[in-house]
Amino acid sequence: MKDGSFFWRLVRYYAWYTGGFILLLVVLAILEKEGLPRTWIGYLFMFATIVLYAGIGIMSRTSDVSEYYVAGRRVPGLFNGMATAADWISAATFISLAGGLYLQGFDGLAYIIGWTGGYCLVALLIAPYLRKFGQYTIPDFLAARYRGRTSSNPVRVLAVAATVVISFIYVVAQIYGVGLITSRFTGVDFSVGIFLGLASILVCSFLGGMRAITWTQVAQYVIILFAYLIPVIWLSMEHTHSPVAQVSYGSVLAQITNIEKKLDVDPKEIDVRAIFKANADDYDARLRDLPKSWEQGRIEAQQHLELLKRNNSSLIEIRAANRALNSYPKTPEEAERKWQQDKASNLARAEPPVPQATPFPGATREASDIKRNNFLALVFCLMMGTASLPHILMRYYTTPSVQESRKSVFWTLFFILLIYLTVPALAVLVKYYIYTSLVGSDYAHLPEWVSYWANIDKSNPLVSITDFNHDGLVQLSEITLDGDMIMLATPEIAGLPYFVSGLVAAGGLAAALSTADGLLLTISNALSHDVYYKMIDPHASTAKRVTVSKLLLLVVALLAAYTASLKPGDILSMVGAAFSLASSTLFPVLALGVFWKRGNQQGAIAAIVVGFGTCIYYMLHTYPALGGSASGQWFHIAPMAAGIFGVPAGLLALIVVSLLTPPPDPRAVALVHHVRTP
Repeated sequence: MKDGSFFWRLVRYYAWYTGGFILLLVVLAILEKEGLPRTWIGYLFMFATIVLYAGIGIMSRTSDVSEYYVAGRRVPGLFNGMATAADWISAATFISLAGGLYLQGFDGLAYIIGWTGGYCLVALLIAPYLRKFGQYTIPDFLAARYRGRTSSNPVRVLAVAATVVISFIYVVAQIYGVGLITSRFTGVDFSVGIFLGLASILVCSFLGGMRAITWTQVAQYVIILFAYLIPVIWLSMEHTHSPVAQVSYGSVLAQITNIEKKLDVDPKEIDVRAIFKANADDYDARLRDLPKSWEQGRIEAQQHLELLKRNNSSLIEIRAANRALNSYPKTPEEAERKWQQDKASNLARAEPPVPQATPFPGATREASDIKRNNFLALVFCLMMGTASLPHILMRYYTTPSVQESRKSVFWTLFFILLIYLTVPALAVLVKYYIYTSLVGSDYAHLPEWVSYWANIDKSNPLVSITDFNHDGLVQLSEITLDGDMIMLATPEIAGLPYFVSGLVAAGGLAAALSTADGLLLTISNALSHDVYYKMIDPHASTAKRVTVSKLLLLVVALLAAYTASLKPGDILSMVGAAFSLASSTLFPVLALGVFWKRGNQQGAIAAIVVGFGTCIYYMLHTYPALGGSASGQWFHIAPMAAGIFGVPAGLLALIVVSLLTPPPDPRAVALVHHVRTP
């Protein structure tokens, strides 16, 4: 089939699909108005979209190696751009990015700047050269580029290990997002929701590999775009009377700034903040008196429980006291870690609200400088990490030519910007609703969405509102919102029709599934192609290679789902860690692999090991949840931005070791000439 004919055939298919999706929205809006229960609307959205993805997976099933690994290298630039955008707009972007901007204000823009800048690096430094190389995986390229005199396996093994670790952390975050959405909109338990979402991932990627994933991701991008734009346009029309929220939300931002100034000096807000400061001082006193304070606290908790039982107190009080005793730190060391976290949490809540429009707000010049440095470090890590993510770079193997891969990068940026320019507007409009509708309302009549979202995870509630000063009214300082629920709860917070909530949930699910599909395929391909085929059984038949890849995909998916069910962290933290690891481990060898001919196998091994080791060491040394301490930070840089140290360490290791060892294999130099020739 000629390229032009194939392209226009795809245009017709997806035009019909988009029209059908709009018709579904209209039908559901009418059914809601006619009284269809909300639960049914949620089920219909979930069922319809998952069946759609599964249907594409079944129709695209294949056992051909080229089709399974790289979609037959015939995806036009426009559609590869849409698929890459869907692959890129993960749960972190769709679910958590607006929440990050809501909670961090201006500082949250680091994610948008870093990720967008990273795509410019992909276009300039990586994508066209990978397409010219024209194999299947990133370890394939690195092994060929850093070929030794006798073997290319050392670099291949390290590149596979890095690909698996980076992609696994990333896919756990996506599956966590899947569980969050399915549990909220279908009512099933969080862990059950994870495995329901996993089933739809497997039907698609297991049967059709990259071929099925590509055409599914194009369909998913359409849903993501509608799901993000419709609520924002709706809110913008209400508050600015303009559908172009990306331009008009400035007037709402000015109103938020005025409200924040009033909340800053409000006596009731100051009362609540004083309570948190007193709590922090109490934790500080306990920490200074360890281990005596730990023993005393444990005895008091036991005595309190026994007293309630002796006095025949209510069952609720006894259960609460029992939970408090069970969750009490088991050792003085555990108490120190937990109380440090509680002290930091209370100190943060004792601060006035973060100004939405002020860059790097801080009580002192030093505090402001620390925030600015962390902002720049995070931007750096996200840029380098974007240019090194294996599941994104693999997508540029699927285009018919180098020229189409360049077009594909352009279209990817275009489709991503449609979302990224909307995210700040959404964060501002939701914050305006919270400030004007929830703050100051009657504590006894909280909106229904508060209890819905609080009940998803009772041990770590996504939303919490407690009347600390007992005045019967909600103060801003008494509200705790998790960044992962802001976007998904937007329609409920703003009182929009429920079919919009279902649409947003379907969009979030599409974002998480599209990225999870790509990541799982990347891991299984690296293991089956680079380890099994290239190193263990080079004579394996094509059918056997695809079968091995499918089996590995199944195993990795189940492992990732199990890890996500343990709730290892919030989505943005996990994704940030994956980006720092990707930038530290793969960026030096990818970028210098194309632009520095003198780089050799020994240098590449040193770069991967040193970059990875530096990044991991810094995270373990400074992240409290991993046993580290914030006091160990270098230049006050947060552990999420560990790549700021890992990237230069990797680059330096590659250059120094390459110069101290013999020049690279002539075939590796010839490869550099080949990929750099237009």
